[in-house]
Amino acid sequence: MARPILPHPQHPSSSSNNQFNMASHNNSPYLSISPVPSSGSRPMGTLCNALSRCARKAEALADDFWNHLRVSPSITDAAVARIAQGTKLLAEGGHDRLFRQTFQILPGEKLLHSYVCYLSTSSGPVIGTLYISNKRIAFCSDYPLCYYDAPGYQHWMYYKVVIELDKLATVDPSANRLNPSKKYIHMITRDGYEFWFMGFISYDKALKSLNEALQHSCRTLSLF
Repeated sequence: MARPILPHPQHPSSSSNNQFNMASHNNSPYLSISPVPSSGSRPMGTLCNALSRCARKAEALADDFWNHLRVSPSITDAAVARIAQGTKLLAEGGHDRLFRQTFQILPGEKLLHSYVCYLSTSSGPVIGTLYISNKRIAFCSDYPLCYYDAPGYQHWMYYKVVIELDKLATVDPSANRLNPSKKYIHMITRDGYEFWFMGFISYDKALKSLNEALQHSCRTLSLF
């Protein structure tokens, strides 16, 4: 199977809210996929049906969580992803073990923090989990995304971003000019690739953790 062309990360104001597709070209060394066996149907379809019956309870959600869900083109899909991720965490034994299973662990690497959020891409926001370790920043979509490498050939993949801290140049806060409540975290690598993360439930904590990790990495590099 040929490697698909990945939707590239881009500024949230430029992202479409269309169904995920593989049509946008990107040569970023920080993007990757993890294929999963095709099931012929959306993996979380049964959860969608159950969640729909509970939609009236959405008003009871806390503001931050509600804002997190609203980033997605489909609030139901976003909530299903959160349920799926919670189930996966219980099954795998927590964020640390899930991180180790999702990404090939580096020698001496230790997970520091994890935050639910979205990555802005050319195909719209991708819901997932952002991991911060003492060596890397890593993101993985919460559930497999569908693409077609040929008419009638359906495949599922996890969308991933991995940036080693020594390749990260800046981490900056940003916000929508017309709606300041829409906050983003803008990351730029030393070789000029940009990533926009948004829809954080714990935005301030995530921003602080990312800057602390970057500052620690810079101090470590200055010793050599």
